[in-house]
Amino acid sequence: MSDADRIHRYRANLRGEVDSATLYRALAEAENNPQLKDVYRRLAAVEEAHAEFWRSRLKPFGAGAGRRGAGWRTRALAWLARRFGPEFVLPMINTLERSGSAQYDKQPEAVAAGMPADERSHSRILQAVARPVHGGLSGGGIARLEGRHRSGGSNALRAAVLGANDGLVSNLSLVMGVAGANLSGRAVLVTGLAGLVAGACSMAMGEWLSVNSAREAFQAQIDVEAQELHEFPEEEKQELALIYQAKGLSEAQATLLADRIIANKDTALDTLAREELGINPEDLGGSAWAAGATSFLLFALGAIFPVIPYFFLDADTALAASLGLSGLAMFAIGAGTTLFTGRGMLYSGMRQLLIGFAAAAVTYGIGRLIGASLIG
Repeated sequence: MSDADRIHRYRANLRGEVDSATLYRALAEAENNPQLKDVYRRLAAVEEAHAEFWRSRLKPFGAGAGRRGAGWRTRALAWLARRFGPEFVLPMINTLERSGSAQYDKQPEAVAAGMPADERSHSRILQAVARPVHGGLSGGGIARLEGRHRSGGSNALRAAVLGANDGLVSNLSLVMGVAGANLSGRAVLVTGLAGLVAGACSMAMGEWLSVNSAREAFQAQIDVEAQELHEFPEEEKQELALIYQAKGLSEAQATLLADRIIANKDTALDTLAREELGINPEDLGGSAWAAGATSFLLFALGAIFPVIPYFFLDADTALAASLGLSGLAMFAIGAGTTLFTGRGMLYSGMRQLLIGFAAAAVTYGIGRLIGASLIG
């Protein structure tokens, strides 16, 4: 690497550290919680030490630092923090920290100085700060208890409703498309059942892959944490102490608790996984097989409604009955979404009904055109 390349890289690193230090100082000034204020000050001190390290690397080249002061984005975030409070900008800062946490991994000077571990530590501390304190309820938590924000605890219900809706709308569209081609009732029935099984299998496999990939990613993060705990136990202890300070403990209490936890490596790893990474190491986000089976059943539950009439009625009567039964199911699903959207039941039900019937009308029309062309 040429001297010009090194100077460019050192200056870029220096600018990043100056920006981070400035931002943490702004958060400390805007923070009312004394424990969090101290956490931000200590993070700023680490970034300032990093900045001084890169200044020292530039000196042998006789090169200046380049840009003086913080960049425009840092100044904007600092202003927003002072104006609206640290909580307003924490999600954005958290995203920036996560994206830059690996910036030093391939820089030998930074690795020798232990900077990669510091950057990852800062990222995880910010994640812990951004999560609600265990000892109390945030404003969002209180609002959910009061019923103003109903979306917070509805992830499982939302997945169930939307999974059934996928099966219903997709299979209704398939059945209407085949019925539009003037095929026999038995042909429509076979096609509908095939669509049910194929769609449910596809959903199950997709969900299994998604959950299994997430579990593998969580395990990889825990493995990295275990390695860092083995190689840098003192830094991990300090990290735990900062996290507990961020959650409301005094510095002395947080340090004492971190000392006790770090003494047992298994307990320390379990605690670090939960507190830093937000991962429960006992289940790693749940079973991929259970998620796949649930997706299969939910999709199949929705997909069976358009098919049921074709078991008992002739083609023309079954077509009308399929539309009617599917319409009732779509309205019920739309009304069910109000549990996590807060919309009115009539509005949500009718919206779902119109969307589902629009999709069915399109495929029915295409089926008519294809059927007419084949017959012709």
